[in-house]
Amino acid sequence: MDLFSRSWAALRTAVAELPDKDFAQPSGCTGWLVRDLVCHLIIDAQDVLITLVTPTETEPTVDAVTYWNVESQPPTGEDPLDALTVRLAAAYEEPRLLKFHLDDVGSAAGRAAALADPGVRVNTRDQVLTAGDYLTAYVLEWTLHHLDLIAYLPDATEPPAESLAQCRATLEKIADGAFPASFSDKDALLVGTGRRAPTDAEKAELGKLAAKLPLVLG
Repeated sequence: MDLFSRSWAALRTAVAELPDKDFAQPSGCTGWLVRDLVCHLIIDAQDVLITLVTPTETEPTVDAVTYWNVESQPPTGEDPLDALTVRLAAAYEEPRLLKFHLDDVGSAAGRAAALADPGVRVNTRDQVLTAGDYLTAYVLEWTLHHLDLIAYLPDATEPPAESLAQCRATLEKIADGAFPASFSDKDALLVGTGRRAPTDAEKAELGKLAAKLPLVLG
């Protein structure tokens, strides 16, 4: 729960610190500019709020690891929902409006998470899991999108080290295999999720795990 708060606060702070010109830069999400990614984060924050107030008595069907749908092909940016996000982002017109909305809704999502009972079961995406598992899963969402945010912004603040470490561990559970010790946590996440291709040397180190990559999470 605490790591959710720290990773989410770090991501929102990174957005708040961006100069306006950076909103027109590409992000690590194919087909999206930084402004499009920030718009997606607003939608994510709304989803967190909705999920935390959608309790259920049904037995959990997934946990923080099995919550993720895993595919083998990265998104192309042509999905209708991706295209809708681009149009919504353009409608804001000015970066300050995106920043304001993310701060407004994002702060509310952060407060809701801090107040949530981790044992309560919640319903989202036709799945049931505890609020604690849901928020733990979202640490991976926030951390990967933090890396997407700064992909072409070398001066931007990076995700917290503890978030990167936990997300690496989560990805290794999803992959049912460990990344080589020579991989930094950041590189394990970037290569593991297809955000960058491994070098020949990295592919050799990955061994059998290379055949399972990329793990495209949705």
